[in-house]
Amino acid sequence: QVQLVESGGGLVQAGGSLRLSCAASGRTFSSYAMGWWRQAPGKEREFVAAFSWSDITYYADSVKGRFTISRDNAENTVYLQMNTLKPEDTAVYYCAARTMRRHYLDYAGYGYWGQGTQVTVSS
Repeated sequence: QVQLVESGGGLVQAGGSLRLSCAASGRTFSSYAMGWWRQAPGKEREFVAAFSWSDITYYADSVKGRFTISRDNAENTVYLQMNTLKPEDTAVYYCAARTMRRHYLDYAGYGYWGQGTQVTVSS
C-alpha cells in the first residue's frame, strides 16, 4: 500500500512556472516507478512524464524541454517542474506509481494515484 499526496498546483500566467510535489507514504518509494499524468476538461487522461524501471526519464512531446521530472528517494517525493507554461497545459495533474512491470505509457500499470491538483494557465 502507498498513499500519494500532491501539492503545488495553482493559477499562473502563460510563460510562468510551477513545481508540483508528490509525497509518498506507506511502502517505500523506491519500490515503484513514478509518473505524472494530466487530464484537461473533456479530454482523456494523458501521459506527461515518468521514470522507467531503470530510472530513465521520459516525456510527452508536448512538454519535452519545458517540464522536468525528478525525485528525492530520501524524502519519498517526486517532483514535476513546469516551465514556460502554456494555456494548453491547463489540466488536473496526477502523480502515480506503477505497481506492475509494464511500459510507462500503459495506464493500467499505475496502481496508485494521487488526488490530483489543478493547474490553470491563463492567457
